[in-house]
Amino acid sequence: MAEVEGVVQRILNFQNRYAPVAAQSTVPWYVIAVIHNMECSLDFTLHLHNGESLRRRTVNEPVGRPKTGQPPFAWDVSALDALAYHGFTTWSDWSIGGICYKLEGYNGWGYRAHNINSPYLWSYSNLYTSGKYIADGVWSDTAVSRQCGAAVILRRLSEHGAIDLASPPSSKLPDTAELPEVPYALFASSDPKQLEKAEDLQRLLNMFPSISLKVDGIVGPRTSAAYKTVTGKYLPGNPRGE
Repeated sequence: MAEVEGVVQRILNFQNRYAPVAAQSTVPWYVIAVIHNMECSLDFTLHLHNGESLRRRTVNEPVGRPKTGQPPFAWDVSALDALAYHGFTTWSDWSIGGICYKLEGYNGWGYRAHNINSPYLWSYSNLYTSGKYIADGVWSDTAVSRQCGAAVILRRLSEHGAIDLASPPSSKLPDTAELPEVPYALFASSDPKQLEKAEDLQRLLNMFPSISLKVDGIVGPRTSAAYKTVTGKYLPGNPRGE
């Protein structure tokens, strides 16, 4: 608890640093803060993408970010690029469920294959015990995450009264021009990034009146029809061809 409390107090001290990025990106400041903690241990000299130095473009996944500008990068510039890269700037569901979904995707969906609740969210809680990737693609059943999960930090911020997770910021309808355009498919993609993109599209479409889609990543007839209702065109590859 002492460690959790220390992270929370540092985040609250940095709130003004997150505010300009939150205003420009429309991502709540506390979502940016927990990503910053997970990826950079709240160090403002590191890329929000993956915790590498701002003195150069990112070397590891995602590689070569930001693509524009010249290093060394300002933290705000890099943070905005990271949020856009991961689809946070077009996301509108800032309920606790929507936040956790995007945060898990930020780190990756690999823990689901091991039937483990992602420690990126749940480490230091009763929803996680062990199991961890100890290197890229290297899994250990016995390794235990030593970093406090993002959901635990969010809960503690809420307990302090610093944020209100029960009443997320009001959101406007997504800009139809910024909806992810994914190819029509009758099966969910085996590519985690493509699957996440398809599920993001379904979640965003569900924000429009009279649309109710199962968020399963299967962008077939129903999703394509909903996409046409909103944008006036079917998804690429729809056999109807309109």
